[in-house]
Amino acid sequence: MSFLFQERFLRILFIVSVILMAVNLYAIFFIAPMVPEQHWAQKIFYVHVPIAWSSFLSYFIVMVSGILFFIKKDSYWDRVGLAAAEIGTLFVALVLITGPIWATPIWGKPWIWEPRLTTTLILFLIYIGYFMLRKFGGHPERVARYAAILGILAFLDVPLIFYSVKFWAPQYQLHPQVEMNQQPDEILLPFFFSMFTFTILYILMLRIRVKISNFQYKLKTKNV
Repeated sequence: MSFLFQERFLRILFIVSVILMAVNLYAIFFIAPMVPEQHWAQKIFYVHVPIAWSSFLSYFIVMVSGILFFIKKDSYWDRVGLAAAEIGTLFVALVLITGPIWATPIWGKPWIWEPRLTTTLILFLIYIGYFMLRKFGGHPERVARYAAILGILAFLDVPLIFYSVKFWAPQYQLHPQVEMNQQPDEILLPFFFSMFTFTILYILMLRIRVKISNFQYKLKTKNV
């Protein structure tokens, strides 16, 4: 019964995600207003920021899973941490792609070594190391412990990225210091809807990835 409920929940979540994403794309292209000085580049904001939020949420789950792995001594939390790390790193890669797409027409160049971009790239590289540890670290139990520690420590970079526009002086950065509460409703509503949409999509992706990981684990333990 529990299995059937989970299957039904995943199907419903998938359908909801597809509908939300379709509505979200319509809202971005046809409802959200065009900002005169940025034109079409500003539309990336409605995708770039929700993807960044989803990646930070995913890395938060990596950290929490690492802590629970040490507390409960249950390999389930190691699998959750790995699944969240994979999805979070995929989203950070998309952040590093969509960011330069926005920057090219606005800054005149796709990449500048300013604080938020640099700290985001550092986080991405930390997780490249995380996956190398997973692949070449040796004994699975030792790898799980080291990966949990790395996932916990790596999250320290997330608030650094988020507050980088406040930590460094304005002359060292080009990211706009936008206060969302000062934006008009025609910008805020599509933005928050997109945030909600990508959050639901992330939950769906995480549940599917953990489900696959659990299935692989059961096959592996059955064959041992």
